Amino acid sequence: MLHAVIMAGGSGTRFWPASRNTYPKQLLQLVGENTMLQATFERLQGLISPEHTLVMTNQHLIDAVRQQLPSVPPEQIVGEPMKRDTAACVALAASLIANADPEAIMLVLPADHVISTDSQFQDCMRSGAQLIEQSPERIVTFGVRPNYAAESFGYVQRGEALAGTNVSGAYRVASFREKPDRQTAEQYLQAGTYDWNSGIFMWRASTILDALRKFEPEMMKHIDAISDAMGTPGFSVTLQREFEKIDGRSIDYAVMERYHGVCVIEATFRWDDVGSWQSIGRLTEPDEQGNCVRGKYLPIQSQRMIVYGEQEHLLVTIGLQDTIVVHTPNATLVAPKEEEERVREVVKQLRTRGWEEFL
Repeated sequence: MLHAVIMAGGSGTRFWPASRNTYPKQLLQLVGENTMLQATFERLQGLISPEHTLVMTNQHLIDAVRQQLPSVPPEQIVGEPMKRDTAACVALAASLIANADPEAIMLVLPADHVISTDSQFQDCMRSGAQLIEQSPERIVTFGVRPNYAAESFGYVQRGEALAGTNVSGAYRVASFREKPDRQTAEQYLQAGTYDWNSGIFMWRASTILDALRKFEPEMMKHIDAISDAMGTPGFSVTLQREFEKIDGRSIDYAVMERYHGVCVIEATFRWDDVGSWQSIGRLTEPDEQGNCVRGKYLPIQSQRMIVYGEQEHLLVTIGLQDTIVVHTPNATLVAPKEEEERVREVVKQLRTRGWEEFL
């Protein structure tokens, strides 16, 4: 049985001021008519039922997630007590799923990606499940063939083609690479053997739990204690106590970079992880001046703008180029595109000043 785990606990600080603590990136309509979380869920329809879809989020976001995904059973929306990165999220989800279905295959995917074609996405996921059914100890990731030298994505290096299977575009993983500098990204693009790491994974629940016990035994002591309390009156207290003791780390570091038997399927769908305001420019049809707009906007001698606002609030710019403008009811951001990385600095400054109402 195929189960889905949607990781929806991110904060999306790069999308301030639209993204806030109580309404982070995955709950926003950044591209298309649905929020990013809703689009992720819709992408699974016809492949995985809502009853087999687990949404992992933060405790304070549970109500907002339930409002956006009313067809997901309430007990399938799980709130982590605090942030402990993706390895703990995966471990907890795998324990929940394995308790209900020991033979489960898990598809793990972030809630904040844009994927072009749902049918191509589902075809790739079926191919991944086929590889795992043929060899249950496999871990599958999905790579995206790069069309430019991206510095903001991690990479996966393809090794030899996977033998003994009729799944096309399947390879052994030679290595994982962190986000590169410009020169290294150009080398990856020219080599032709590196894909963007989509951050979408598939494995048996039992396989990932075994791997985490091998590589992260201390983490799994706490996860096992939580698992033992499932279905008991003390579960909430145990979850809070044990989850807090976990040292957070990413699933990439905890398992993917250390596990022998990872393979990659080269995806046939278009993908973007929408990591910053400028990524909206890659995913939105610009107007004749090259402006990418959401909301009501009047440009006067303004080109290559990224503008995000509300229909009832008119935004006007005069004589601006290559600028990001984001309006919300209590905060407005105006920044040159080249300074976009400093949005994180804004968030830190607001925290330092105690201006929590703007976070």
